[in-house]
Amino acid sequence: MGKRKRKRSTELEDSSESIRSSDSDAGVETSSKKRKKAKKEKKKRKKEKRKKKKEKEKSKPDSKEPSKVRGPMTKEEWEKQESVVRRVYDPQTGRNRLVKGSGEILEEIVSRDRHQQINKQATLGDGIAFQTHAGLVRK
Repeated sequence: MGKRKRKRSTELEDSSESIRSSDSDAGVETSSKKRKKAKKEKKKRKKEKRKKKKEKEKSKPDSKEPSKVRGPMTKEEWEKQESVVRRVYDPQTGRNRLVKGSGEILEEIVSRDRHQQINKQATLGDGIAFQTHAGLVRK
């Protein structure tokens, strides 16, 4: 393999000067002005972004305790989460369920008549859900 000769910096400068001299002076100035203007605008946007970020941090309420990013729950936090029981409607099957904080499904104690009514409604909903999933009935 033969060694390649590198162009010296003076040769590069000479070639770039010849290109510049061929361009009109006004064209070169405007392009450099455009670059400078774009650079200024970029700096301005960065500055505004930093300013907004600082304002956001100031608007957050100061807490005396550092916030937990990821860590184990304390017993109080777990009990608080588990004590929440909500009624969730499943539109696919038509059932209402009691769901504990962690996602555990709970049974609801109801009268015999209410139990039969719930079963009829749930069976009907299950049948419709199966048929739509199987493609036998359109929605």
